[in-house]
Amino acid sequence: MQVVSTSEMRRIEAAADAAGHHYADMMELAGRAVAEAIRARRTDPAQILFLIGPGNNGGDGLVAARYLQEWGHECTLYIWQRSETADPLLVRAQSVGIVTVWAAEDKDQQRLAILARECEVLVDALLGTGAKGPLRGTLPDLLAAVGEGLRERGAPAPERFTRIGGLPPEHGPAGRPLVVALDGPSGLDFDSGEIDDLALWADLTVTFAYPKPGQFAYPGAARIGELLVADIGLDPALGADTPLQVATHQMVRDLLPERAPDAHKGSFGKALVVGGSPNYIGAPCLAAEGAYRVGAGLVTLGVAERIQPTVAGHVTEATYLLLPHDLGALTEAALRVLAEEIGGYDALLVGPGMGREEHTGEFLRGLLQGGRPSSRRAVGFAAREEAHPPHKIDLPPTVLDADALNLLAEQGSWWEGAPRETVVTPHPGEMARLTGKTIAEVQGDRVGIARAQAAQWGVTVLLKGAHSIVAAPDGRATIIPYANALMASAGTGDVLAGAVVGLMAQGLSAYHAAICGAYLHSLAGEYRRRDIGAAGLLAGDLLPLLPRALRALRGA
Repeated sequence: MQVVSTSEMRRIEAAADAAGHHYADMMELAGRAVAEAIRARRTDPAQILFLIGPGNNGGDGLVAARYLQEWGHECTLYIWQRSETADPLLVRAQSVGIVTVWAAEDKDQQRLAILARECEVLVDALLGTGAKGPLRGTLPDLLAAVGEGLRERGAPAPERFTRIGGLPPEHGPAGRPLVVALDGPSGLDFDSGEIDDLALWADLTVTFAYPKPGQFAYPGAARIGELLVADIGLDPALGADTPLQVATHQMVRDLLPERAPDAHKGSFGKALVVGGSPNYIGAPCLAAEGAYRVGAGLVTLGVAERIQPTVAGHVTEATYLLLPHDLGALTEAALRVLAEEIGGYDALLVGPGMGREEHTGEFLRGLLQGGRPSSRRAVGFAAREEAHPPHKIDLPPTVLDADALNLLAEQGSWWEGAPRETVVTPHPGEMARLTGKTIAEVQGDRVGIARAQAAQWGVTVLLKGAHSIVAAPDGRATIIPYANALMASAGTGDVLAGAVVGLMAQGLSAYHAAICGAYLHSLAGEYRRRDIGAAGLLAGDLLPLLPRALRALRGA
């Protein structure tokens, strides 16, 4: 599903209007969609308070109120700014018996505070996607009064996550009204995600035609709640050229590799995971199991001979490629072994638990240079190279993760040797080191920086975090619509890297494997959050949930 900026949305709506699908038609469909979303969550008659603003957002709210009143709910309009005499939407709403309160006649907001304390559903239809900057005029006082009315009910704020599709909420809020925002809470910048402190915390946001970037960017994304996208009758071709999209169940299901009933393990690819060191035994284990859990047919662990017995005790299903090392850390001598073996693999993951020893960095540099050693520091290596020149290493589709990224940050122009089908998987700190930016700069423009670096490096970038971003070298980018504090736990990135390489081994492109791997990984995290809450995850908990996520997607 495409994600459009506010300016793109205005262009799309104007084009639709010019083609005969008029603004009034769009507003009618938008308002009905909001009403249907509320009716699905409040089947019994409810008291519903609508906060109405002056523009199309307020118009959508008036249409929704009219439908809900006709369906048996008791609606009240609290109108901040709107014409009393020249508004057919307001006239139609009032004609079905909806009570109207004008903010101009409620100077101290006492009536508003009472309505906020008594309502069962609160709808924010004040400002839409066209609003920018901090709240102005009387609107801050209005939202402050609403917020105070909600706080007096002693109710908790809604859960802080954003979702398109995926798992629906298990239940509505207790002790507080269901807060519904049209497009987003008033005070949100729909392009940047900046938000006014007085903006409401929504349980449900209904946006129209396409999601907007600011609905996935923090801090504003924290106040979106569940995100639904309503069809308002626009021609999909009008937004088809937008390079930014958000992953959905349907999209990921369509990308997943086929599973023929007569297949064998060779049908589903061979993945090689290179990593591990004495201090980081678990990382390659989690990655290897992650690759298996998304369907890879065979996974080999390329690890230092010194740590192989310990690793084998944790992963009994893998095969092993023993690599030369110095006290358990990989060295350039491992290049010769890889040169002889790597042709038998469909995808390669380098980095989990590999450590940051200097000679390990030289091994990584040599690997990306096609097997040519990057120095002569390895004892005896120069003499061996003279007698037995190393074979060229043609890397298969490759994932560079964890310590590989930290080592690459110290190496100039590393991307020149990376295969075209490469995925790098930095978290914000690693991306900051790779780019020379601060973490704040990375987090302030996640989509922009991921796209810029993918283009510069010529690889797929999977920028991890709340709403991970997958960016391709050609400018395409996909937002993963999950933000889950439970996943902030050591080792979850290793599982993710393993899932990505497992999908690449099955034939997915780097870009599609990163999207599908990140989505499956996030969906597995949602299942676990349902079981245990927002803390206490062990990365290994995700492994048996990856097949569950796959099954859910295939049956969606």
